[in-house]
Amino acid sequence: MSPSMRSALLAGGLMTLAAAPVHADSATFNTPSLTPEIATKAVEAAVDACRDRNAQVTAAVVDRFGTTQALKRDRFAGPHTVGTAQSKAWTAVSFRTDTLELRDDAFPGEVSYGIQHLPNVTILGGGAQVTSDGRIVAGIGVSGSPSGDVDHQCAMDAIDAIQDDLL
Repeated sequence: MSPSMRSALLAGGLMTLAAAPVHADSATFNTPSLTPEIATKAVEAAVDACRDRNAQVTAAVVDRFGTTQALKRDRFAGPHTVGTAQSKAWTAVSFRTDTLELRDDAFPGEVSYGIQHLPNVTILGGGAQVTSDGRIVAGIGVSGSPSGDVDHQCAMDAIDAIQDDLL
């Protein structure tokens, strides 16, 4: 084989390798998450939204994997609200469903009946997913208002407050 033919084969082989898909990337993935500053902004917005409704609450933000990123407890929020807010946020990201919806699906005879007996699951209203570009980036949980519906609304107000930061 002549040197020029060898060079042509080598160049063709390198071109084939360059055009082949690289499979190393499929072994990893990117998971977006909130910065600590945005997580803090969210819990502050949730507490403020509930104050506007005359409710003293705790708000918690967890990352996509359920680890707490930020927590704020208002002065007169009950001691139980800390763990409950974290659990609501964890439940929302874990089940990829807002806890208000899970609550409605967990009545006896419903498809999700029984999930309330799993560890760390709280299916009271007030836990919501935080999404960006269709991907869950965090969960927020609010606990301490007179009802789960009010907790849920405060969580939604917090998500609205950080919406521009998620773009």
